[in-house]
Amino acid sequence: MFTLQRIEKATQEIKKSRFLAVAAPITDEQAAKAFLAAHADTTANHNCWAWRIGQSYRFSDDGEPSGTAGKPILAAIDGQKLDRVAVVVTRWFGGILLGSGGLMRAYGGTAALCLRTAEKVDLVARREATVTCDFADLALIRARLASRAVAVTGESFTETGAVLTIEMRQDMVDDVLALVTDLTRGKAVVLLAN
Repeated sequence: MFTLQRIEKATQEIKKSRFLAVAAPITDEQAAKAFLAAHADTTANHNCWAWRIGQSYRFSDDGEPSGTAGKPILAAIDGQKLDRVAVVVTRWFGGILLGSGGLMRAYGGTAALCLRTAEKVDLVARREATVTCDFADLALIRARLASRAVAVTGESFTETGAVLTIEMRQDMVDDVLALVTDLTRGKAVVLLAN
């Protein structure tokens, strides 16, 4: 799965109607709503949209006949194997009716055009864990985790040592567990978050 690197735009004119697609990476439903509100043009006839975050998705035809705008936009997102993406396609009516099939091709096609040209980023599953270690092992653990691109996202201290909150790629979990165990000769405790 992929997401977008940044906000992307594409325009098309179809039978005198102008279509503008704006797509962006999003993190959650609230971010999707904020993006849609920020990029909907109130002077346009229709602001149709779709977004997907994992198994959650929403779409809107915004006054167009049912199923002719939101679903084709969502299909464009899914067709590019994208996740955590929102797309709004704005239409300024040009006076010529497109019909249901024409609307589906116009909305889906404009969204697909925007997404095809967008720079994509691979979505990698991440996992969080806590590492409880002695002060004597703390500096070495931090250095070795940093060399493996494991992010330390939190740190607290106990009477005898520290508790690190770390985040790593899912495919690195076994390697990181073995690394911490080897470095501390089995004294550190690593707990994976669910």
